[in-house]
Amino acid sequence: MTAPEMPTDKDLLWPTLEVLKNNGGSASIQELSEQVTRLLALPDEVADALHGEGPQTEVGYRLAWARTNLKWVGAVDNTARGVWRITPKGRAMPSDEELRDLVRRERKRRWRERVKPATAGRSKDPESSTESDWEEDLLVILRELTPAAFERLCQRILRESGFTKVEVTGRSGDGGIDGAGVLRVNLISFHVRFQCKRYAGSVQAREIRDFRGAMVGRADKGLFMTTGRFTSGAVREAVRDGAPAIDLIDGLALCGLLRKLELGVSTELVKRTRPQPEFFAEI
Repeated sequence: MTAPEMPTDKDLLWPTLEVLKNNGGSASIQELSEQVTRLLALPDEVADALHGEGPQTEVGYRLAWARTNLKWVGAVDNTARGVWRITPKGRAMPSDEELRDLVRRERKRRWRERVKPATAGRSKDPESSTESDWEEDLLVILRELTPAAFERLCQRILRESGFTKVEVTGRSGDGGIDGAGVLRVNLISFHVRFQCKRYAGSVQAREIRDFRGAMVGRADKGLFMTTGRFTSGAVREAVRDGAPAIDLIDGLALCGLLRKLELGVSTELVKRTRPQPEFFAEI
């Protein structure tokens, strides 16, 4: 695989295990995505390419399938909080070639058992394939809000997340700052300025720089929220050495916050009925 090429989900199997090993055996999805991208030295044009119309990147989509295939063969498992862990079987995996072969055989087995194969009709993230495309539906709704309504929604999210004195201050000539709030952590308070962009596309590094320039000297922290996503350059700029760090919340993270806070999102538990052949085999 040459550097400019898009890696396949098979190309991402072994790097995912390597990153998990290097992180003490576990990592979040975001950590896996960032560190696998660095490990493979993927250029920005590859790392930032969207899957379909987004908001997920193509690399992120294929990494999700790599994690699913690794889980199928017992090399990794995950918690309900989105943390992935390498298993003893994963640690003992001898080589990339044998791992690929194991995954290939597992896919064939699932095909024979009439389980939907990983290569057919992959329109959804495999880690959420039991649900509808609720995130995409929600992002469509969010992007149709007026700018003022979206600012009020971000204000509500911050209040529900523990911020106080949250005000929407967005106006022309304010360097892109849309609001301010105070977050108290134990005995310490942080003054935060936030910006919220109702984007379908990507936030670039220059927009992070502009926001930082507007907030420096006026806040302890910056928070940038968008319905779109952040380019690799924007992510690097947000944590650039020698500059105040800015926390980033992209469209998918925003959806997760709304679900967690139960703001405009409801979760229904569905019972499923299925036969258990092993019961009848023991009669």
